[in-house]
Amino acid sequence: MMNDVLLRGGRLVDGAVVDVLVRDERVAAVTPGGDGVPRAATDGVEVVDLGGHLLLTAPAEPHAHLDKAFSWDAIRPPMGDLRTAIAAWRDYIARIDGREIQTRARRAALAALANGTTAIRTHADIPVDGDPTLTVSALVAIREELLDVMDIQIVALAGPDVASWRVEAALDAGATLVGGAPHLSEDELGDLARLLAIAERRGVGVDLHIDEDLREGRTLREFAVRTRGWDAPRTAGHCVRLSTLDAEERDDVIREVVESGVGIVANPLTNLWLQGWDDPVATPRGIAPIARVRAAGGVVAAGADNVRDPFNPLGRSDAMETAMLLVAAGHLDVSAAWHAVSDGARRVMSLPDAGPSVGLRADLLAIRGETLADAVAAAPADRMVFSRGRLVARSRTAQEFLFDARDVRPVTP
Repeated sequence: MMNDVLLRGGRLVDGAVVDVLVRDERVAAVTPGGDGVPRAATDGVEVVDLGGHLLLTAPAEPHAHLDKAFSWDAIRPPMGDLRTAIAAWRDYIARIDGREIQTRARRAALAALANGTTAIRTHADIPVDGDPTLTVSALVAIREELLDVMDIQIVALAGPDVASWRVEAALDAGATLVGGAPHLSEDELGDLARLLAIAERRGVGVDLHIDEDLREGRTLREFAVRTRGWDAPRTAGHCVRLSTLDAEERDDVIREVVESGVGIVANPLTNLWLQGWDDPVATPRGIAPIARVRAAGGVVAAGADNVRDPFNPLGRSDAMETAMLLVAAGHLDVSAAWHAVSDGARRVMSLPDAGPSVGLRADLLAIRGETLADAVAAAPADRMVFSRGRLVARSRTAQEFLFDARDVRPVTP
């Protein structure tokens, strides 16, 4: 019984108020609030009052850059597109050490946890020169520090000019997936083949930045074709070009992706910032069309991506922000948007299913709100975060109106 936790008075998405019993990190029972579990039966059980908060699956972050997070103020990069941001970051990473990366990465991970995220997949830039394990080693330290409250996956992110032996060194240092950005290479398919060969040789999954450009890039189809039949996780992040292909080609690529099983991750905030600088009129959105991929039966998710670094000066490390942007800029409905940052993200990351249902892992977010749309729209800070059934973060706010309200009288026609 020492492992049992009773979450009282949570509101499900369908409006039902329930009590949730957690045992051994999983949901053991979901009963009507207040009368499903007699109070006499809670002796020795930790009881947490949810106060009517909306109870959701805890978000997962499928595409982060913890090594870069919160570096904007230190770098003061020029405003610009993807390549401008890459140049600013590469200049900065040549001048910092692992301790500096750890400090910022810890801040970003804890901000995400406070907002409800209990799992993060983070890319770690492999430097072109110097220590190839610089960023990976720093992020491994954060992974170990937060091991009991957060799942952190590390992708060894290799630009086209990063030697293959450096990728191998990053994997040896603790990265668990191969990453890269083949669309930045003069030989896109050649760099794709190189990265896939490393992953096959090491027996690990692949999470690539794919076709992150409005008008260039043709690697997504090839990625799907070449990895069809793989058992290892395969993820394509960004996929901006997919949104600007003509309808026939777009749908053909989507069919290949669905048949192959490659997960597609959209990153709305960062791609809205980075894309379209050359289009002062009718600026395109630059977001992967995950609504179409999802409708075709594909695996989709969405991430916050960069947070206050050269690739994006803003961001709150909050899945509510990502979901809101999917609705406003990606034309998903609220339910589909939330699925992309929770259940969909967990599937892309090959994590155990979670949520307030019997048998699922008790990674949960309780947030103030009457409905899911209410929570996504307002993104209230009042939240309780449960990792494997354990309350690991709580945020409360207080609000006061400091004026005397007047009587409201009906308006006379």
